[in-house]
Amino acid sequence: MELVELNSLRGSLVGLPGVDGLSTEQRKRLTIAVELVANPSIIFMDEPTSGLDARAAAIVMRAVRNTVDTGRTVVCTIHQPSIDIFESFDESVPGVPKIKEGYNPATWMLEVSSAAMETQLDVNFAEIYSNSDLCRARSLGSMARRFD
Repeated sequence: MELVELNSLRGSLVGLPGVDGLSTEQRKRLTIAVELVANPSIIFMDEPTSGLDARAAAIVMRAVRNTVDTGRTVVCTIHQPSIDIFESFDESVPGVPKIKEGYNPATWMLEVSSAAMETQLDVNFAEIYSNSDLCRARSLGSMARRFD
């Protein structure tokens, strides 16, 4: 509860979205907390800031940062136009130039993920992924599920 900054809501009911109980942003942090109960070393998040305003997105990303600071790896997709949110990530694909200060994140993403940029940088994104810890972890997880 402390890691995702929900201590003040410890005894609260979740309630119904938009009616009562926790806000959307609080629900997203609660979802992260529920996943943390299993003490995973890697957490995959699909758009944790989706549907949130800039303030709420910043609070959720602070919870994500707190999670990373415990030594866990967080891999997530975001569709967040805020440069502040975008800059909260530690690293990206090796070989890809970092976004310049004040540059539009959406434009940057389109530019660096193009086939032309892949050729220019002399990188192979599929190969980088195939050789990554993330790919190995997902492969091991997939194999483990087959034996369940």
